[in-house]
Amino acid sequence: MVKLMHTLTDHGDDVNCCAFSSSLLATCSLDKTIRLYSLSDFTELPHSPLKFHTYAVHCCCFSPSGHILASCSTDGTTVLWSTQNGQTLAVMEQPGGSPVRVCRFSPDSTCLASGAADGTVVLWNVQSYKLYRCGSVKDGSLMACAFSPNGNLFVTGSSCGDLTVWDDKMRCLHSEKAHDLGITCCDFSSQPVSDGEQGHEFFRLASCGQDCQVKIWVVSFSHVLGFELKHKSTLSGHSAPVLSCAFSHDGQMLVSGSVDKSVMIYDTNTQNVLHTLTQHTRYVTTCAFAPSTLLLATGSMDKTVNIWQFDLETHCQARSIEDQLKHFTEDWSEEDVSMWLCAQGLKDLVGIFKMNNIDGKELLSLTKESLADELKIDGYSYEKEAMENWISKKKRTSPMTNLVLPSVVLTPNRTLKMAINRWLETHQK
Repeated sequence: MVKLMHTLTDHGDDVNCCAFSSSLLATCSLDKTIRLYSLSDFTELPHSPLKFHTYAVHCCCFSPSGHILASCSTDGTTVLWSTQNGQTLAVMEQPGGSPVRVCRFSPDSTCLASGAADGTVVLWNVQSYKLYRCGSVKDGSLMACAFSPNGNLFVTGSSCGDLTVWDDKMRCLHSEKAHDLGITCCDFSSQPVSDGEQGHEFFRLASCGQDCQVKIWVVSFSHVLGFELKHKSTLSGHSAPVLSCAFSHDGQMLVSGSVDKSVMIYDTNTQNVLHTLTQHTRYVTTCAFAPSTLLLATGSMDKTVNIWQFDLETHCQARSIEDQLKHFTEDWSEEDVSMWLCAQGLKDLVGIFKMNNIDGKELLSLTKESLADELKIDGYSYEKEAMENWISKKKRTSPMTNLVLPSVVLTPNRTLKMAINRWLETHQK
């Protein structure tokens, strides 16, 4: 199940792009602004909106650390902002002053790529804010850009439909027609397809375009064997041009947004459609997965951004529950755990978890005994109505242990609920 958690309605015009860091959501719009929201409760930060651009803001993205936000605009500039205070760090002008359509950080944060309407693509040095390399495609405007996870190469997509692959020295490795009528977006999966041969890496790339299709490619590169781009499959679920596509952080899901006003979520392994979301009333222009939580953001020309949450049962259609939990929690910080608790409606438990320094690894190791003995959480499962009735009679002890409960917050046992639902589905046929 995918649940609509929140709808942001602060922009005064079309939403063009949205992006996540580990703790923030950024959105940008035709209204010339960039807005920043906290993932803990989706409130706008005090220094938001960010205002500098004099025309529409087309794209925004976070540096891997989340400390810097980049935005680019029709005004021909790419701006770097501090996410902590909203201050402008640098204003970088595209050569020739052409409208900048897309910007992306390299995985190591040393470079930022910006692509413009005149076909130029620039690599900027993020430390010095100086132009490092510049190139251009033969035809069309640059509409899309994505770095490979290892940073050895990046891909651009043009309005003429060409995918062009560049190495980190800005040398063109390959170019081919990928989509008729133009490419609108592309994204690399952060997870390798396989280990491959020694010194040879394989990554999955998604592209989408005006031909109403999403295409999956496998990209391989090594200094010995060179570069190879192979088309693997085509997803044709949309009935109109596809404007955005993005992989989930674990590479198990792919989302796309379209002129047909729908959002489609695919299992990247089986290529089955897991969900179709139809809440937007105009073209869906952007979609993005959060890096460390089960959240999806979708933006539209209806001026809204919808925040969606996946439950574990839904996401486990793409991978096992055990792998899912391990992947999404093992590297969490204490703050990530706190945000996850808030997203689950368990804000009252944040203080207890922080007091006990529960990070991702600790969260994975929690047992019923540690919940009861160390965190003073009951850890037993009851019928909700019965437990509410117990508490309403001013009983603050555990029905099972008779020990005093430090909190009367009821925590949903989603795993048990999923098991019951599966049993019912099996035995009621």
